[in-house]
Amino acid sequence: MKRQKAEPKKTEATAFSFGDPEPVLQGGIYEYVGIWLLDNGRYYSTPVPLSGLARLLKANAYHGPILEFKVNMAMRGFRPSAALSRRDMHAVSTDYMVFANAYLQLARNWLGEVVRASHLPAINMRRMRDPERYGLLLPNGQFHEFEAGEVLHLKNYDVCQTIYGLPGYLGAIQSMLLNEDATLFRRRYYKNGAHVGYIFYSSSPALVPEEQEKIKKAVMESRGVGNFRNMFIHVPNGREKDIQILPVGDFSTKDELERIKNISRDDIIAAHRIPPAMASIIPTNTAGFGDITKVDAVYFRNEIVPIREVLLEVNEILPPALRVAFTDATPENQ
Repeated sequence: MKRQKAEPKKTEATAFSFGDPEPVLQGGIYEYVGIWLLDNGRYYSTPVPLSGLARLLKANAYHGPILEFKVNMAMRGFRPSAALSRRDMHAVSTDYMVFANAYLQLARNWLGEVVRASHLPAINMRRMRDPERYGLLLPNGQFHEFEAGEVLHLKNYDVCQTIYGLPGYLGAIQSMLLNEDATLFRRRYYKNGAHVGYIFYSSSPALVPEEQEKIKKAVMESRGVGNFRNMFIHVPNGREKDIQILPVGDFSTKDELERIKNISRDDIIAAHRIPPAMASIIPTNTAGFGDITKVDAVYFRNEIVPIREVLLEVNEILPPALRVAFTDATPENQ
């Protein structure tokens, strides 16, 4: 009986698209989620997760150090008093730079005058339904409520709500995370060594299974320590293009690490409104960044003085004898 030859199965062309770009960290710390009453209406939620803002301090080499530098600039020349110590004001200044919120617990004498102002961690502070009352989230899950007027809240203004302040650098969070991702990708690239960046293709009939296993073993052993090694292959009576290396993506030279790092860095320092000369950036031109003394004077006047004015709001509730001040002269007058 003659066997009929099977007809080849017809296939149809297939096409697909990747869709529109979407944020990788959907619902991440950069997304404004609004203000809501939590715990049966006891206190308000924060507009963004404060723990996420705290973790962001260690995301790259610029964001955290810039905020620390701004704290040091603001604290320069601070004169403490018996009511507010330098340590407490430093903590208040740090909270204000990171979260745009800072809190002080006020202790009063029998006359009702404030005699002591102590720092409260902003990351755990919440505004209660009563505008004059605040609470503190404790590690054991409890919520400590302060009396009305016991807490002083220093904050900037947010156009979407008036409960909490909101830092102005949120628009650069994507750049901060991109800077971190670029560094992590390059570290993993060098540490791993076996990159899915090519297809090792062989069509030579002269390669017997034993030789194929040797080649496979040599490729597998190229990862880890001693990677990026060259490999010699000899195929007797081989033809042209019997063995081909088909690149999928040359990540070693085309990931543009330096360009990504520089662009994301510029976004970060722009969000903090800090001059490049004061952000420890090495100039790429011969002229540099100009006179650092003049840069410091302009930055001090335009950025640090307004921050100090917010911090000095504590004097509005302190008696004249217990008020704090900043005694250093402006850079242009030094």
